Order: sequence, then structure tokens, then C-alpha cells
Amino acid sequence: MKTVQHIFLAVTLRSIFKDEDKFVKIFQTGEGLRWGDHHDLYEGTAKFFRPNYTSNLVQSWIPSLDGIEQTLKQGGKVADIGCGYGISTTIMAREYPNSYFFGFDNHAPSIEAATANAKKENVDKNAKFSQVSANESIGNDYNLVTFFDCLHEMGDPLGALSFAKQSLRSNGSCMIVEPMTNDKVEDNLNMVGRIYYSASCIICVPNSLADKGIALGAQAGEQRIRNLALEAEFTKFRRTTQPPFNIVFEAE
Repeated sequence: MKTVQHIFLAVTLRSIFKDEDKFVKIFQTGEGLRWGDHHDLYEGTAKFFRPNYTSNLVQSWIPSLDGIEQTLKQGGKVADIGCGYGISTTIMAREYPNSYFFGFDNHAPSIEAATANAKKENVDKNAKFSQVSANESIGNDYNLVTFFDCLHEMGDPLGALSFAKQSLRSNGSCMIVEPMTNDKVEDNLNMVGRIYYSASCIICVPNSLADKGIALGAQAGEQRIRNLALEAEFTKFRRTTQPPFNIVFEAE
């Protein structure tokens, strides 16, 4: 647990201290604060999530989905929404060279970094990145649409899931990776939950509020995510695996 705390502090402390005045303002006004208006936060976030994605994404998360791994091995099409620096996109593209991966984010500098990262990792032929908002059209015929640790902080998570549903093939799946959480607040009062609540108060919730969103926060809970998925017209929803710091959901 100390490792998680140290990583979190190492990659976000600089951004948090630089943004102190902004935090005072958002707590006074409730106006919110977008990710792109933080100092260096995207870079820190990429460094925070990389070890977890490297250790789990292709080893256990994708294999936990219904038939998706075999599709990607043969050749599929994947949309990674809210891709940031493209860490998750690049990992998948390297593991499944016969498939094509498209990363989408509304933050232009992140898309630039993701494109450079894909080239560095020699996956730029099957990993492409574009700047779009979460509820803009991303095309269709995807076998898989993914949300890695980002759905809860969007201004319109329902809209994002609805667009994801419309973008999938009839037998496609949506993988939603969310921070480890329980539906009841008292069940989250542990070391991991306290870290996530703290970060959510100054990062995730303000980002949603900046777009007049519903502000789910990092501890949204399975039931709220399930309700959103069903409202977005997915007919199936299940928890596929539960590593120490995340929960992986599949919606079909």
C-alpha cells in the first residue's frame, strides 16, 4: 500500500502544489476545473497508471471479456476513449498486432504525446490517435470500446456510453475500468478508498463539474455504473475481474 501512496505523490505532487490557488477557487465557487487546466497532470496520470496497465491489461483484463481476446488476436478494431497519453492503447496495439486501435481524447497535448509514444514503441502502424470529446462520433464497427479510469470523471458519462454502444458491432463489447470501490461510503473507508476520495475531490469531480456534469467521482460504485450502462441501452453488464486497485466491467 505504501507503494501506491508513493507513486501517487511522486507523479501528482508538483501539479497539486502549482494548482493550489485554483483549488481554493473551485471549492469557493463550485465551478469545477478541467483536466487540461491543471499543471502537468496528464503526464503524472500516465506515469501513475502505466505500471498497473502493464501488469494487468493484456494478462487478465482483456482475457476476462467474452471472446474479445480471440477476436483481437485474429484482427479487430478497438476504440480507446479518454486515452490520455495512450498508455493503454499502445499496450494493446503491441500485444495484438493484427488489430487496429484508435485512441480518443479531448486534450490536444495528450494526443500529441500518445502519437509520439506509439511511434517510439513501434506500434504507430496499428495505433492512431485523434482529438475528440467523449460524446462526439468516433465511427462504428468496433469490436471493443474501452474506458480506462475515465468514465466517472466525464461531464456526460451517459452520453459517452450511448455513443460507445452505437459505435459497436452487434457482437461487440465495452470494457469499463474503474477505480476499486464499493457502493457504500463506509465500505470505502480504507487506505485505497481514502486515496481515491482525496484525488477525486480535486481532480475527478471538478472536471465533471466544469462541464455541468453529474460528478460521479472516483468512488462511483458498481451500481451507478451499471445503471448508466443499462440506460445507454446495453442489455448485459457484469464485473469480469477485480484486481487490487480496479474493477473491470463488461457491457454488451
